[in-house]
Amino acid sequence: MKEKLGRKDYLFIGSMLFGLFFGAGNLIFPIHMGQDAGAAISLANLGFLVTGVGFPFLGIIALGMSQSSGVFELSSRVGRSYGYVFTILLYLVIGPFFALPRLATTSFEIGISPFLSAQLQAPLLALFSILFFGTAWFLARKPTKLLNYIGKFLNPLFLILLGSILVIAFTHPLGKVSEAAIGKSYQNAAFMTGFTQGYNTLDALAALAFGIIIVTTIRERGVKNPKVIAKETVKAGLISVILMAVIYTCLSYLGAMSVGRFAMSENGGIALAQISQHYLGTFGMIILALIVIIACLKTTVGLISAFSEAFVELFPQKNYSFYLVIVSILPCIFANVGLTKIIQLSVPVLMFLYPLAITLILLALLSPLFNHAKIVYQTTTAFTLLAAIIDGLNALPNAQSITGIADLINFAKHYLPFFPLGMGWILPALVGFIVGLIWKTLSKKTA
Repeated sequence: MKEKLGRKDYLFIGSMLFGLFFGAGNLIFPIHMGQDAGAAISLANLGFLVTGVGFPFLGIIALGMSQSSGVFELSSRVGRSYGYVFTILLYLVIGPFFALPRLATTSFEIGISPFLSAQLQAPLLALFSILFFGTAWFLARKPTKLLNYIGKFLNPLFLILLGSILVIAFTHPLGKVSEAAIGKSYQNAAFMTGFTQGYNTLDALAALAFGIIIVTTIRERGVKNPKVIAKETVKAGLISVILMAVIYTCLSYLGAMSVGRFAMSENGGIALAQISQHYLGTFGMIILALIVIIACLKTTVGLISAFSEAFVELFPQKNYSFYLVIVSILPCIFANVGLTKIIQLSVPVLMFLYPLAITLILLALLSPLFNHAKIVYQTTTAFTLLAAIIDGLNALPNAQSITGIADLINFAKHYLPFFPLGMGWILPALVGFIVGLIWKTLSKKTA
């Protein structure tokens, strides 16, 4: 039994974790944000890094410090029923309903679609989806091999390919960041807009979901002591988040520079394709296809493996292989909706779920300060839940035209600070936390 990991273990596990995190949204959203934020990209990128890097790292730390095996055990601190609901919803969002279909459609629209005629798009997307998820299913059959597949092979190849394009782009910029137009939403609140844009990466949710894979991998390297596993999880996580922060920043600035040559694109995938074709022509498109497909495939393998392991824990009546088949088939069907549509559908769900994930992470980190009292978890989550529902409703298309919902949103705009910025949950969460602390103190005195 090892007392700690070796240097190579840190490197490989950190690479694996980065590879699991860095998928479709991590490539396309920073570029799209850069195009929209323009000259305000510095503040926008800082906000993006808080939710895109900071909270995922805190999620890794929270799982390590709490010595939880995964998101179900951690969320059950609020209550066992809540643990089931939150865990199922989280895995459905980062699994078959949103993240997994997005990984396939991003791969197709950036890597394959530019080479096809309009008539071939739909049938070949269906064929590509089958091949994509079939490959991911095959690689995920043995989760113990994830370190080899992702940490040692797929991720280094991905970094080499992406790095080559970034070096060329920054040595031959398309335009000046300082001259780029600033989008309306970034003119007065660049940091907060970037903060909520970071939700789209899904990484704070993924940090909770991937915890079980990290812990299992560290145990397989010979470390068995729970306290040591917690420390090693944090150390390995640090490698991945540093890499993520550097690449996010490069991509967001690349997007801001690109508007010197290209118009604002419908999504970051289109912008990335335009940039690659500009610099390297057809060869650049082939490199980009490899970058995107590898990035999305490695994350897909991690997600369907994490989903299957989590559902075995929740519903042990079925085995890992059963859930692996289900989570490979469903996104294969949903992927044919299209990238832009998937992004639009996911926003309201993320605006609802992210506040609950963030508060759970923060509560886990602060838990020793209030002796892990369940009441503090419950009141904080209850207050956050009310505000998160309104945030989610506000993100619905044409929400203001729906009777009842419009009145609720208007009420929140007047009485909830930061609500117009998509952050209406902050004050309720703080109030819920204080109420929980007071309740705990009074209960102790009464006893």
